Amino acid sequence: MRTLIEANLCDGVIYGDNVNLEYVYMPASEIGVKNPICVFEENSSREDISMSEALTIIRKRSLKPVKHPRLGISSC
Repeated sequence: MRTLIEANLCDGVIYGDNVNLEYVYMPASEIGVKNPICVFEENSSREDISMSEALTIIRKRSLKPVKHPRLGISSC
């Protein structure tokens, strides 16, 4: 059973912190894939991460749904 955060990521919701410039999201091309890859952006660096890593980062850093400076409110 998927968590609410996982379901939101699969719907294109971007989690982040605009003050610290940290964002976690699932690119639109990964939506609907069996084992999707998510993206973690921190300042100017960008890294591909697994769904479990994305969920861990979101929980540990208390990231909330935000508006991404480039993508807006959704990665779709």
